[in-house]
Amino acid sequence: MVFSSILFLFRFLPIFITAYFVAPKRMRNLILFFGSLIFYAWGEPVYVVLMLFSTVSDYGWGLLIGRSRQKGRRGTGWLIASLVVNLGMLGFFKYTDFLIGAVNGLTGGNIPLLNLPLPIGISFYTFQTMSYTIDVYRGEVDAQKNILHFGVFVAMFPQLIAGPIVKYRTVAESLAQRRSTPEGVAYGVRRVILGLGKKVLLANNIGLLWREISAKPPGELPVIMAWMGIAAFAFQIYFDFSGYSDMAIGLGEIFGFHFPENFNYPYVSRSITEFWRRWHISLSSWFKEYVYIPLGGNRKGLPRQLINILIVWALTGIWHGAGWNFLFWGLWFATFLILEKVLLRRVLEKLPGIVRWLYTMIVVLISWVFFALERVPLVIGYLKAMFGMNGMGIYSRETLYLARNYGLLFLVLAAASVPVWRTLLGRGKKVFAVRGQEEVLFVPKTQPLWAVVVENVVLAAVLLVAVACVVEASYNPFLYFRF
Repeated sequence: MVFSSILFLFRFLPIFITAYFVAPKRMRNLILFFGSLIFYAWGEPVYVVLMLFSTVSDYGWGLLIGRSRQKGRRGTGWLIASLVVNLGMLGFFKYTDFLIGAVNGLTGGNIPLLNLPLPIGISFYTFQTMSYTIDVYRGEVDAQKNILHFGVFVAMFPQLIAGPIVKYRTVAESLAQRRSTPEGVAYGVRRVILGLGKKVLLANNIGLLWREISAKPPGELPVIMAWMGIAAFAFQIYFDFSGYSDMAIGLGEIFGFHFPENFNYPYVSRSITEFWRRWHISLSSWFKEYVYIPLGGNRKGLPRQLINILIVWALTGIWHGAGWNFLFWGLWFATFLILEKVLLRRVLEKLPGIVRWLYTMIVVLISWVFFALERVPLVIGYLKAMFGMNGMGIYSRETLYLARNYGLLFLVLAAASVPVWRTLLGRGKKVFAVRGQEEVLFVPKTQPLWAVVVENVVLAAVLLVAVACVVEASYNPFLYFRF
């Protein structure tokens, strides 16, 4: 269903954009809203009703909280109601079967599972609507009285189903009045092509290697093949998710919205703390602002801060999925973030950069085993293979064969994971203010002619090849759509 909606998007996007810009400005939100609903319904014809319910519900809670504040009351009850509805909806669809399975396992019961399909993007749009009601409650934004404007905020198709998570205050002014400039449209088109190339040409192709290696029993994997497989998954999930974020940000720019950056070359990080400043930035920011700081952050002493980190990362883990592996994944990162906070940071600062990078990459690659393999026995078996504890040796003939076939692709992926290309093409960054916060948008500064020519030729080639691959490909997963 997801893939069909993506094909639908690329087939009808030119028509939609044309209709959007031809229409009078007062009609553009209406076109954007209904176009987004059609896009979502193409992949999720039933659950579009759920998204509409979330939209109407939080629109109403926002108005009630706003009216309470006007009367000198805080509106705490309305906020609690909003959170209960949002978390209840998310919990019912995402975690009911997990809880039933846990109860059955503990009690020996046989309660039947509901086997409900997970609505696409529910984790993203529920977090967005919760940020709205919380911000209205805090008095940081006014309640939105125009339901169409609020509907566009929730349903906007570029970032609806896989982020980045956009806070309401980031786009509040743009919902009512925005301008699409030729420079912004050109920048948006470049970002869309870049994201499409990342996803289709890089993520999909390295994903084939991970699919091949992960299909083997972990007990049959030599050490190098196991590390090669999880490195393939690391590149796949990065280029898959950052590619989608690029496309979302680019489409937002075309329509006059400035969405926050979601990735900043995370695989160059030299600590786990730095990694999470660069990876899925919008999610980290959401949990920091709406969970970590309200819990007390670092204001109540080190022991309380460490407990807060543990809580936030347990929640971050289960946000990604209803499974013990996701909880372990979150706690794995919590462990290293806590260690860096109390001990490792001082040690790391004294080590050469390459050693700090190797430490970070080993921790991250091990984390992806928890993330990629949802059954705990498979996780344990794969970790044993990575550290030579399954008796299969260091490598095999098949390992060498796969290394020859995918070696060049690994080099391309590694090169694309560092910011050297941005520097070579003469790209700088522009900082603009959104409600007192700084958001960074990378835009071209004055480029030499050769850089302009090279960039446009490469982008044109990427677009042609990527579109051909989208039309013909049988393997085209979007990893983050399942969250």
